[in-house]
Amino acid sequence: MFAKIAVVATDLAESYRAGLSPHLDHCTRVADPFHVVRVANRCMDSVRRRVQNQQLGHRGRKRDPLFKIRKILLAGSERVTPGGTDRMLLGLRAGDPNDEILGAWLAKESVRDMFLTDDPTEAAVLLDKTIAGCRADTVAEIRALGGTLKRWRTEILAHHTTGASNGPTEGLNLLVKDVKRCGRGFENFEHYRLRVLLRAGKP
Repeated sequence: MFAKIAVVATDLAESYRAGLSPHLDHCTRVADPFHVVRVANRCMDSVRRRVQNQQLGHRGRKRDPLFKIRKILLAGSERVTPGGTDRMLLGLRAGDPNDEILGAWLAKESVRDMFLTDDPTEAAVLLDKTIAGCRADTVAEIRALGGTLKRWRTEILAHHTTGASNGPTEGLNLLVKDVKRCGRGFENFEHYRLRVLLRAGKP
């Protein structure tokens, strides 16, 4: 059974990587792109929360400059309107005196840029630059991101040679949970299985 599995995509949890041994040691291991970007987003949001608390002495509130731009910071730069970019820069100018959040945002965007290319060689160059920049940074959260990217470098770059991700699996999991929620609990597993197959089936 295990011999037929060629590629395994996971998030960046060490427990998943350890759990693949010994039965799936022969597989190509891929770090799911969505989860890689999410790690970078969490780094940036952690920096924002810390700086916000240091500047204001409390958690974010509706009128706080950094709290106002939190969603813009997490969005991909190509999805942000010119007006959104202006609001982000104004917020950073008002609440990020040492450019720590800006640095984390640039690191996050560097990770995203690496997934925008289909060329494995270019992806490796971009990732290595990101790792080097993060590990040399003075901000602890950004250095930690660099360490994570370095530890998972092989698995991250494997996406560009295999095209594998957790997208299809995550989508199917959502569908299964939706069926369960609509049924308000199933006492008969066979009925549950048939409903899932009916929803997931293609005409």
